Parts: sequence; C-alpha cells; structure tokens
Amino acid sequence: MNELLSGPGMIVVIIALCTAGWLINNWIRATHGYDLEDEWGGKTSRADKSAEIEALRSENAQLVQRLDNHADRLKVLEKIVTERGYSLSDEIEALRKDESSGVPLDIGKRERV
Repeated sequence: MNELLSGPGMIVVIIALCTAGWLINNWIRATHGYDLEDEWGGKTSRADKSAEIEALRSENAQLVQRLDNHADRLKVLEKIVTERGYSLSDEIEALRKDESSGVPLDIGKRERV
C-alpha cells in the first residue's frame, strides 16, 4: 500500500479520483436536466431544449388566455352583484317579514318548562 501512494502510483490515484468526481458530477447534472460539461470545461447543451421551451411558451399563452377569460367573467359577475336592483339582504329581510313564507317558528308562543 505504501508503494502505491509514493511516486507515480500517487499520480494515478489522483487522476482516478478526479475522473470519478467528474463522472459523478456529469451524471448528477444529466439526471437533473442541466447542461453537461465536456472534457475542456465547456458546456454542451441538449438539442431537445428548444422543443421543450416552445411547448412551455405555448402552454403559457393558453394559460394567459384562460386568465383573461376568467377576468372577463369576474367583471360580469361584479356588475350583476353591484347593480341597484340586486340586494340580497333586502330580499332576505322581506322573506323574514312575510308571514306566509316558510314554517312559522312561533318563538313567543312556546311552552315554558
């Protein structure tokens, strides 16, 4: 073991460790979708990224269109709710005051226990 770590054996061990580290680094980068490094430290980009970018742009445009449609619907609903003729609380109070609507509760005429 001592002969391996002295002289040219140490250089071989260092080169093997560096190569293993480089391979592990590129494997991790490849599994997570990052650009790979070539042997000179430059980046090698994937060819299929342009198709992925175009698909994401298309999906983004569709989502923006849906958001605009929902904003238009929200404006219509706000107009309906804020109109003068639409007063939900007034309608509820009118139903409470009407004697012929619903089942009478007769709260004042309960039997006392």
